[in-house]
Amino acid sequence: MGKVVHLKARRRGSIWRSLLAARFPIALAMLAVTSAAYISIGDEPRLPTVHSAGSSSSQAAVHKPGCDIKGNINEWGERIYHMPGQAYYSATRINPARGERWFCSQWEAWWTGWRKAKV
Repeated sequence: MGKVVHLKARRRGSIWRSLLAARFPIALAMLAVTSAAYISIGDEPRLPTVHSAGSSSSQAAVHKPGCDIKGNINEWGERIYHMPGQAYYSATRINPARGERWFCSQWEAWWTGWRKAKV
């Protein structure tokens, strides 16, 4: 009876050993399946369109409804965006001639290289 338990334990161990030995082919197969699914769906995440073909930077200087984040360039050339409710939001003026602009989301501002105001 002790030998039967020992054989079952050996069988179980051999299954784990075979799975351990096959971990690279299994990982490769899983990668192939997920890649094929990703390619077949074709619904990849899209980054925000900041500068699309046919648009100019002057369009970003126009204040659209809902786009209330102010992109300001300070005297040292730092590009800083100000959110409504921050300390200097009301004092900040947008000058499109200097490259300053309005943003619709923090993501858009960050993606284009602007940092959030510290106060």
